[in-house]
Amino acid sequence: MKSKSRSEYSIGIILLVAAAIAYSSAGIFTKGVVAGAWEVIFWRGLFAAAFTTVWTLGQGTFRHNFFAMGYSGWAVGVVGALGTAAFIPAFKLTSIANVSLIYAVAPVMAGLLAWLAIGERITAGTLISSICAFFGVGIIVFGSIGQLSIQGDALALAMTTAMATIMVLYRKYPDTPGAGPSVLQSLLLLPPSFAFGTPFEIKLFEVMVLAAFGLLFAIASVTLAEGAKRVPSLQTALVSALETPMAPLFAFAVFAEVPNVATCLGGSVVVFAVLISIRNDSKA
Repeated sequence: MKSKSRSEYSIGIILLVAAAIAYSSAGIFTKGVVAGAWEVIFWRGLFAAAFTTVWTLGQGTFRHNFFAMGYSGWAVGVVGALGTAAFIPAFKLTSIANVSLIYAVAPVMAGLLAWLAIGERITAGTLISSICAFFGVGIIVFGSIGQLSIQGDALALAMTTAMATIMVLYRKYPDTPGAGPSVLQSLLLLPPSFAFGTPFEIKLFEVMVLAAFGLLFAIASVTLAEGAKRVPSLQTALVSALETPMAPLFAFAVFAEVPNVATCLGGSVVVFAVLISIRNDSKA
């Protein structure tokens, strides 16, 4: 029995690492194509929705995900759509490092929102970590003042707020399914993509790249969910945090994108604050 448990744990860790790698590649896909943000949103969302729907059919969970997600599922879908609408343009306007490091604040922000919105208990240590994390984000944004990237940083912060809100919704309504709201957020963005972009005017090769983007993120959503079932929540959070340093490393390897001093300094503060917050949560 112990051997089986150890095997399940190992599989869980592998799945979580795979999910972190997949999620950290978002900036590479977005900046690796000439297509504009709305074109990326359209094709990435279309393929992600299609792949996720097929997966639910294969798992026999289609009805639960799409017909039983309730008001909370719709709320997650709408907030997720707003977050994605900020997420993709952010990569086009600022560095991958800035987006990933600002996004790292999401769990800490979720803790604050849960405290304010649903009365979830927050410790003094977590509150201090939150202040430090936002101070780190302030350093990153300060380094972008006077540059175009300040717009991207603002969008990254908006996306982070949306994701933190989704985390709180799942804490409040834990029975809310994951696949249905994920597909919903992609479908909600298809009409605006036609209004603000020209998705059918990009090259076929880029459509194929964005199809891979959608498939990878559909797989990442599944592997994250399956990994979280096999690994304790604290370790799930720690392994998922791998996404934060990996994204800038990928950006450097592919685009030779070197973070500026403010990003490195602020990013260090953010990562430290998030890790301390996770540690505090484990003791609570």
